[in-house]
Amino acid sequence: METAKRLEFISVVIPVYNESGCLDELLKRTLAVLDGTGRRFEFILIDDGSSDDSAEKIVRAAEARPDQVIAVLLNRNYGQHNAIMAGFSQVRGDLVITLDADLQNPPEEIPNLIAAAEEGNDVVGTIRQNRRDTFFRRFCSKIVNCAARQATGVDMQDYGCMLRAYRRPIVDAMLQCNERSTFIPVLGNSFARKTCEIPVAHAARTVGESKYSVWKLINLQFNLLTCMTTLPLRILTYFGLLAAASGFLLSLYILIRRFCPGGNEWGNAGIFTLFAISFIFVGIQMIGIGIIGEYIGRIYTDVRARPRYFIDRVIGRKEADN
Repeated sequence: METAKRLEFISVVIPVYNESGCLDELLKRTLAVLDGTGRRFEFILIDDGSSDDSAEKIVRAAEARPDQVIAVLLNRNYGQHNAIMAGFSQVRGDLVITLDADLQNPPEEIPNLIAAAEEGNDVVGTIRQNRRDTFFRRFCSKIVNCAARQATGVDMQDYGCMLRAYRRPIVDAMLQCNERSTFIPVLGNSFARKTCEIPVAHAARTVGESKYSVWKLINLQFNLLTCMTTLPLRILTYFGLLAAASGFLLSLYILIRRFCPGGNEWGNAGIFTLFAISFIFVGIQMIGIGIIGEYIGRIYTDVRARPRYFIDRVIGRKEADN
């Protein structure tokens, strides 16, 4: 494999939302790893409107190591992917690595991502080994991974893992995209010429709780599907064709039975069956209207072109490089 030039400046971007219990260990372990790379780096933490003291801890870390630890404080909660985009707007590195704050993906994997990127890959994905998540979360991940592969044409196994690396031109391209609903791994792959995946460790959450309830996970999966592909509309079209064909065959069957002995009696007795079938078709139509409405709503949101996030303060950044 062709080897690209050494990447001298690394940016690590981590969104933080009510992760006060993990932050001290996260800072310690991540900074130790970055110091050990022997390269210039910046560690950007984005507080996504936390209600605990996460923002205060991030600010203290940025003041202790200015221009290496950068605190980006959003004025309220905008969601994980929008917070990462806010971090992307601040990066200066040649390679940008994203990571969750809960330490389920260890920062000790960062050198492996750097090595894979230096082999010439524009995007480095990761595959979580021995996942410590619930069955429901793993099942939802399989749905999203399947849809993402169809949407991008890039055969990656684990789109749900945020431990990923992007070369700077890929990040710059993502920042030029204006859609409000953003799924960063898919968006990044849509601009990549060459991608790869590497196995990484996965640990159980030891501090705090997941920010995703069952309902939020369901809502997230639906949002991801509708923001990156028109597959739900295509499935709805197939359902419509199936319903129309079933209705035609049923009508033909009823017409034939009407000419059979006892056909009138059979037709009267089957009226409630017809009602039940009609209700099924009406249900399909209502689902279709809902899905179409979801896409129209996204068009409306994108047309308004409101900012994805609002940065309140950036702390730890020295004067811009000359």
